[in-house]
Amino acid sequence: MPHQYYSQRKGTNPNLKGLPLKEILGLFVRVFGQFRSDGYFDEAFGFTCVDAGEVQGKIRDPELEMLLTIRKKGLWPVQEKALVYQEDDFFDVLEFLFQYVSKPIDGTMHSHNGCGMHWETYNQILGRKEFREKINGVLAHYRHRFELSPGGEVLHKPEAGFEPIFDADLPTSDKNVLSRVTAATLQYRRHGSTTEDRRQAVRDLADVLEYLRPKVKALLTNADEKDLFNIANNFGVRHHNDKQRTAYDTSIWLSWMFYFYLSTIHVVLRKIDHDAAK
Repeated sequence: MPHQYYSQRKGTNPNLKGLPLKEILGLFVRVFGQFRSDGYFDEAFGFTCVDAGEVQGKIRDPELEMLLTIRKKGLWPVQEKALVYQEDDFFDVLEFLFQYVSKPIDGTMHSHNGCGMHWETYNQILGRKEFREKINGVLAHYRHRFELSPGGEVLHKPEAGFEPIFDADLPTSDKNVLSRVTAATLQYRRHGSTTEDRRQAVRDLADVLEYLRPKVKALLTNADEKDLFNIANNFGVRHHNDKQRTAYDTSIWLSWMFYFYLSTIHVVLRKIDHDAAK
């Protein structure tokens, strides 16, 4: 946990619940400006030389590239437009920039008139890693819980206490299990996910357990095994009929079902892996 200062510990800090979007955008502009001046976007977007003028990068027209990929106008140049971004705009731009950031590694110093470094070699992996760390530092101050994933997607942060489950590897080489769990997790956590998106994510995790059901039967009593699938089968997740129980707070219970099934899949696979190693 980050250090808490006096007003935070006392509970008198006016921003205990986080900062509003406008202030987050202000922080982002300053962080992006540092990356820009340090050459992290020179490879993609080019730079200015006192002798050569504008030196083009791989992306000759960033505004056009944004229009072709994000399908929005008025997002570029970032430092001029960012302060009026809506949340969707902000997250679109974060994902766009993640695709093109690269850490400058080596180049030539152009000392004339204080021009600076002309970078020639870059490392995209390191650039993305450092960009993600800085951006997540900014997002940590936002009053809504989001983070930039290692793959460059803005996702809802896990509920407090569940963070480790998203970092833990599933102990299986079964691509059917791995791909379905990964897809369900992304669908559930993706920014802008709807109630139906989350319901589908829970449904997909239940289907993974169904796929593992023959092995689950060997680990649980008959009653426990039935209870495990009763949740998905009778509470408006997998089936649609008049016997379904739907009189519950959907957002709260879908969250519980998601973490319950994801945790169960991890436990079942670890037990299977443990027994196989004996």
